[in-house]
Amino acid sequence: MTPLGRLPVPDRIRRRVERQYLIGRAVRRRRVLHGVADRTALIQPKDILAFVTQRNERIRLPYFLDYYRNLGVRHFLFVDNASDDGSGDFLREQADVSLWWTDSSYKRHRFGMDWINWLLLRYGRGHWCLTVDPDEFLIYPHCDTRPLDALTDWLDASGRPSFPAMLLDMYPKGGIEDQIYREGQDPFEIARWFDPANYSISKNHYLGNLWIQGGPRTRAFFSYDPLTGPALNKIPLVKWHWRYAYVSSTHMLLPRGLNHVYDESGGEMASGSLLHAKFLSTFAQKSAEELDRRQHYANSKEYRAYHSGMQRGTTLWCSESREYQDWRQLEDLGLISRGNWA
Repeated sequence: MTPLGRLPVPDRIRRRVERQYLIGRAVRRRRVLHGVADRTALIQPKDILAFVTQRNERIRLPYFLDYYRNLGVRHFLFVDNASDDGSGDFLREQADVSLWWTDSSYKRHRFGMDWINWLLLRYGRGHWCLTVDPDEFLIYPHCDTRPLDALTDWLDASGRPSFPAMLLDMYPKGGIEDQIYREGQDPFEIARWFDPANYSISKNHYLGNLWIQGGPRTRAFFSYDPLTGPALNKIPLVKWHWRYAYVSSTHMLLPRGLNHVYDESGGEMASGSLLHAKFLSTFAQKSAEELDRRQHYANSKEYRAYHSGMQRGTTLWCSESREYQDWRQLEDLGLISRGNWA
């Protein structure tokens, strides 16, 4: 077997060509982005940046912004994909947000990744960049006592340019629609439960990343074929360089070495989790909207599965569910790791 990082020459050339294509594509597709509020001149050299694509997430944005401000993000770069719920107006008023607007097809622009790759290329170079959705909340070892720049300083000192976080679907006890989520509320006051096990891991030898599936979405919506369930592996935090590009959402990157965020020798490398607050009372309305728009992967296959599953009820809680406590609980369960970050 060819060691990781030493692909056969044809594969290395192919990866290089693909990376150059993705960067070039992002540069060309930037023309559909229209500046609404450009405050990027305020970005300081050591600032941690967040990159987000959103559509109609007004109810989520206040808590999302406060959460990451408290964690240590200094500037947010948003792409608003033709929202009509007032979220664009809200973001435009935030002093630490730069905002672009587009009504172009999310699907035709690689599900927004062309837009994000361009903003990362233009503004992210030399910064630690966090790329997340408005319903994703980063948890990492010591996050209750150490800000995000403590983690990035350690990653810099360790020579690690990327940090992984498994997506952990959170859900309430009882029906998803039974507890109304209100603007500005901590979503995990409601969605406090998760699956502690029931995950499968495989390796993509071509790109070198792990592929993780399972959890409540697979259990509830893809039990007929678990291998078609959503991917839970993510690499959301990267010290960006102009040569980098996300290949598929934040699941994997090029160059390939950025995906080597695990230890194959029997040890562990530090990792985190993205608490996923999808399953709130807003879920049914959001799913219906996205199913109608058909702008997601595989003709919105995932949202078609959600719609079908909701006809049978929307309770994800089961007898094996665990109530979330803190990052130490996730470490005990093997869902995150301190590695050698003491």
